[in-house]
Amino acid sequence: MSTGAIVAIVVGVLVIAALLVVVSLGMRRRRDERRRVEAGELRQEAQSRSLRAEREGALAAEQEARAKQAQAEADEKEAIARREAAAAQERATEAGRHRRFAQDRAQRADELDPDADADRADERAPAGSGRDDERR
Repeated sequence: MSTGAIVAIVVGVLVIAALLVVVSLGMRRRRDERRRVEAGELRQEAQSRSLRAEREGALAAEQEARAKQAQAEADEKEAIARREAAAAQERATEAGRHRRFAQDRAQRADELDPDADADRADERAPAGSGRDDERR
């Protein structure tokens, strides 16, 4: 092998190596550019989702506040209903006491009144029996 052939082979190898380096750098640039574009898209999507998450979080907080308000109103109405029921029960009990007291007094008055038997007989007599006419 002559020196010229060896030089030609070395030059050919160097040219091929240089071409491989240039092609490799070109591919690397394209890959890096694709990655930059993809990273930009991912960042944009992440920002969009972050804004959506903040909006949803605000809506959830607002809905939770409304639910708490409704629960507080329901609790207040329930407390009012319990108070009203207790007051109604107390009044019913008091009315029963007054009724029993009135009945006891009426019975005691009947026991003391010598004419009570005649009055009770008049109350028991059917209408039109003539007993009211006899007393007048």
